[in-house]
Amino acid sequence: MTPPAVSVPRVAGNPLDLKVHAAIARANSSVSPISLLLAMMDWSGHLAGSPGKQLELLNLGLEQTRRLLEYVREVASASPDCPAHECVEPPRRDRRFAAKEWHQWPFSLMHQSFLLSQEWWQVATHGVRGVSRHHEEVVAFAARQLLDMFSPGNYLVSNPLVLQRTAATGGANLVRGMIHALEDAERLAAGHPPAGTENFVVGRDVAATPGKVVLKNRLIELIQYTPTTATVHPEPILIVPAWIMKYYILDLSPHNSLVKYLVDQGHTVFCLSWKNPGAEDGDLGMDEYLQLGFFAALDAINAIVPDRKVHATGYCLGGTLLAIAAAAMARDNDERLASISLLTAQTDFTEPGELALFIDESEVSLLEAQMHETGYLTAGQMVGAFQLLRSSDLLWSRMVGEYLMGERAEMIDLMAWNADATRMPARMHSQYLRRLFLNDDLSEGRYPVGGRPVSLSDIDTPVFCVATTQDHVAPWRSVFKLHYLSPTEITFVLTSGGHNAGIVSEPGRPRRHYQVLQRPVGGNYVAPDAWLASAPRHEDSWWLEWLAWLQARSSTPVAAPATGAPEQGYPVVADAPGEYVRQK
Repeated sequence: MTPPAVSVPRVAGNPLDLKVHAAIARANSSVSPISLLLAMMDWSGHLAGSPGKQLELLNLGLEQTRRLLEYVREVASASPDCPAHECVEPPRRDRRFAAKEWHQWPFSLMHQSFLLSQEWWQVATHGVRGVSRHHEEVVAFAARQLLDMFSPGNYLVSNPLVLQRTAATGGANLVRGMIHALEDAERLAAGHPPAGTENFVVGRDVAATPGKVVLKNRLIELIQYTPTTATVHPEPILIVPAWIMKYYILDLSPHNSLVKYLVDQGHTVFCLSWKNPGAEDGDLGMDEYLQLGFFAALDAINAIVPDRKVHATGYCLGGTLLAIAAAAMARDNDERLASISLLTAQTDFTEPGELALFIDESEVSLLEAQMHETGYLTAGQMVGAFQLLRSSDLLWSRMVGEYLMGERAEMIDLMAWNADATRMPARMHSQYLRRLFLNDDLSEGRYPVGGRPVSLSDIDTPVFCVATTQDHVAPWRSVFKLHYLSPTEITFVLTSGGHNAGIVSEPGRPRRHYQVLQRPVGGNYVAPDAWLASAPRHEDSWWLEWLAWLQARSSTPVAAPATGAPEQGYPVVADAPGEYVRQK
């Protein structure tokens, strides 16, 4: 059989240049060496011409040396009842040196020296006059990565916890660590997921909420979930997940599935399941994700649940897509939405967080050249970028725990989902990076839908907007900017946790809290810090707040609708979770 033709999107540029750029991208893990060089030249050149900053750094180094020597003197004369005062405290979220063993000689000197070096480089890479903000952030990030690599906690001879474990087990921990390392290397070479993921089978352990696929096209499967209550609220909920991840982040294990929670509370829930694209899908762009994705699903829901408005919900990049669709619908007087819920979704990309470190013209040109050859961005490239953003937590601490301590971290549903990564079509990803990240077309009213630009200021549907306090992908202050882009009613929630764990936050989970405040239609703008100071704090999950908000905007419960609408062209295609979510 003749294999299907591969449709690779055209990229402007000389073919020879594209081949060279693609080779550079492969050799450097898609990191532009020119971008790094420009950042280093900008920083070092301006630092060379800043004698005042140099003097500040010299004085800081001398002061740190004095503090360290004073600390050594105190340690030498300290008693167990009166330990020495440390000369530098670690950052609030840095737990690497929290164990008491790190405060014993000589490990106390090692970790204090490391923290002082970290403090010095933080000052050295910031505040140099003339350096562009992007280059400053790139240099600071590179310095932090190099420092983390040489943290005393990463090595056998300088980590007191590892040394204790080695002595207590006779080295058995190192043997187990070697076995773990060999197993991981074997799995990586074979393209297999991490150990333990086999215990979370899609459709059995995760993505297990009962339902049916009622629409399937080239890009999506639409799942309609089976009701569990005698009656349901008439207005259905459509969930639009991000396509850089499998949808079942919102349908994990039964106890923390947002989908199951909504169904059990009497809502008719639909959810998109995006295809995991291959080379043949390289021509799919943002327009296809709108038309074959959101609008195709909305048409199907309108046929299955006629004459009812829809509560549309978008997560991460799916929320950005929903905001674009909602703006287009408002422009065209399409009133099919009852409400809009945006979960960790950015609509203004001027301050997109640390992910912007990997996004500038040089980086994007390399990615485009590489995607021109393959037709997609690989899952590994995205995973690698996210690991670098949190290398201390996602890379070094894991290596220490598994390879030096010999302890395998217990695989949980969220970790198994995170390992189930997806690809992205070349055209879509290029458009996303250029139109949204580089050009910020959406917030500035230049983003085109159907050949005409849309504006978020046209949206008049009530919005429930959720951000998380520790989000490194969509920082909450960036998500908050929707307040000055749209005059509609906005209920803004800031919840504890990160980009994923903050959203997957079922009621009753310990140590969860959130703040919430509603701005009425046309209300005055409140700056983020003022909002933070005035928004009431509530314990428990933000899901409870959202449920009350949805139900206040829903009608009296009625009998549940039928599954699918065969007479309207939407028959049951398959059982949930369908085929696309299982694609590797």
